[in-house]
Amino acid sequence: MAETHAVVTLLTHTPDPLSLVYAAFRQCYHAGSVADMWPRLLNGDIPRERQAEFVSRILESGHVSPIEHVSFTFVLDGVSRALTHQLVRHRIASYSQQSQRYVAAQDFDYLVPPRVAENPEALRRFNDCMATIGKTYTELKALLEADGHASANEDARFVLPQAAASRIVVTMNCRSLLNFFEHRTCMRAQWEIRGVARQMLRLCQGVLPEIFRHAGPRCERLGYCPEGAFSCGRHPAKGTL
Repeated sequence: MAETHAVVTLLTHTPDPLSLVYAAFRQCYHAGSVADMWPRLLNGDIPRERQAEFVSRILESGHVSPIEHVSFTFVLDGVSRALTHQLVRHRIASYSQQSQRYVAAQDFDYLVPPRVAENPEALRRFNDCMATIGKTYTELKALLEADGHASANEDARFVLPQAAASRIVVTMNCRSLLNFFEHRTCMRAQWEIRGVARQMLRLCQGVLPEIFRHAGPRCERLGYCPEGAFSCGRHPAKGTL
């Protein structure tokens, strides 16, 4: 058992993402088939700068659905169950999470909240609690196995904490990612998912800056905070402008 931290890895993304978004946008306004245009895009006959300018102009008009054709797949390692419960609320997305039914957790790693880590006595009690839970889990699992229960992991996991580390594969299309970043890079988002969202955003910006260059909290796009009385103060709250 040990304290751990979230690590985000980009596993894969749709090939030629800018060209695909450009082709999808062009199909909406093009009388012919973009299948005829596709080889020219792949060969570089249509410069990336021209594609980026066209995509940016159409996005600014509010037409965003064609970016759904591009998706990114990440693996999130060392994230808590508290985080994954928040994460799976986001749609449209696909998730494949490490199972506590099939993966034994007697030596589970765990996340420590920053405020707990800053307080020595709180940290001591937190670590003691994790150790106690780990011991209890191991004992429960052994007792159930001794009784011949094949579902020992499944039942013993009920004592595991939200702090227990997990792994999850996440796939989202660009439109879902933009919405995710608006909500989860916000200063009002929970600290762990905010940190994960920022890692994901940096990876997306490295692949497709034309779409994600200005992605982030809603207040950056709106110029004001839509959270009202809950504003962090970074931007004027709606109604106070």
